[in-house]
Amino acid sequence: MGRFLLGILVGLVAAPVLVLCWLVWGNPPVAVADRPLPFESRIAGSAQHARIDRSLIKTPPIQPTEDNLVAGAQIYNDQCAVCHGLRGKASAIAPHMFPHVPQLWQAHRNGTVVGVSDDPPGETYWKVANGIRLSGMPAFDHILTNEQMWQVSLLLANANKPLPPAATVMVSAPPEPGNPPAAAPSPATPAGKQM
Repeated sequence: MGRFLLGILVGLVAAPVLVLCWLVWGNPPVAVADRPLPFESRIAGSAQHARIDRSLIKTPPIQPTEDNLVAGAQIYNDQCAVCHGLRGKASAIAPHMFPHVPQLWQAHRNGTVVGVSDDPPGETYWKVANGIRLSGMPAFDHILTNEQMWQVSLLLANANKPLPPAATVMVSAPPEPGNPPAAAPSPATPAGKQM
């Protein structure tokens, strides 16, 4: 019995020491191109969802009016598009970031969801306000006002619906030189598919 307990004690001490040695002198996956650790996404995602669910504001303090959606589009264009892309044009830097950066104007495979339009606005607001650790997503709570964070969150919650024309122009990629502007795809049509 004493050998068994000694084995457990040695295991409890040796395992963390070996992990620490591997982190310090080994080759842990820290570069964007490295393969993630097993279950890394699942563990991080579970913790993130649990934290957001505890702090989620269920009812936005403002409504998705035309003025708020247009203001949200301007904020998105100024602060978010570089990483999260525009309608009709994915971000050039997003493929070189880890974890995956969602392109917030691309339709999902089912075609009814665009970006995070299936998330409650309060979840998007939480992510905008607090950022996401080790992801490149900054916290905007000291950059934007509370109203501005809600405006961009409501814009993204409504990305699968028709937006005011001024908002649509702000979140759409400019036409390529020499090409006429293309009609914006309907929210129910996945990007790249023709009707």
